Amino acid sequence: MPMLKIFVGTMYGGALDVAEQVKPLFEEAGYEVAIFDQPTLDDLTGSPTDLALFCVSTTGSGDLPGNIVPFARALEEQSPGLGSLRYGLIALGDSSYGETYCGAGRHLDELLEGQGAQRLGERLEVDAMETFMADDEALPWVEEWIDAQQLKVA
Repeated sequence: MPMLKIFVGTMYGGALDVAEQVKPLFEEAGYEVAIFDQPTLDDLTGSPTDLALFCVSTTGSGDLPGNIVPFARALEEQSPGLGSLRYGLIALGDSSYGETYCGAGRHLDELLEGQGAQRLGERLEVDAMETFMADDEALPWVEEWIDAQQLKVA
């Protein structure tokens, strides 16, 4: 069974809630799923990762939440080269913050691409100004993502 790892960057639990809500969709598609809410680079590179999903909220002025900062820092410092990694990204933000809207997700996306990882499809950006519960947008996006990227293995 292929392994899907969901890496969460969250301040108040919204991104973790999204991860927990979408997990069954991947299990139905034939994946073993692990959620990392205190992710380390070793969680990604230390064992096989067939597919990764990043669920990241934005804090402050476009900043990464504290729980995923060590992961991002290690990614920058160690440059592990992620040429075989395929991933998706769900960024949570608030458009009232203007230019820094979904800044954490966008930054992480750039870091991953800089290491050679391949994002499958477009990044989902969920605006708290328009969507009260992020999973209302995330669930249909994940269903579509699984279909459009032909990720179903079951």
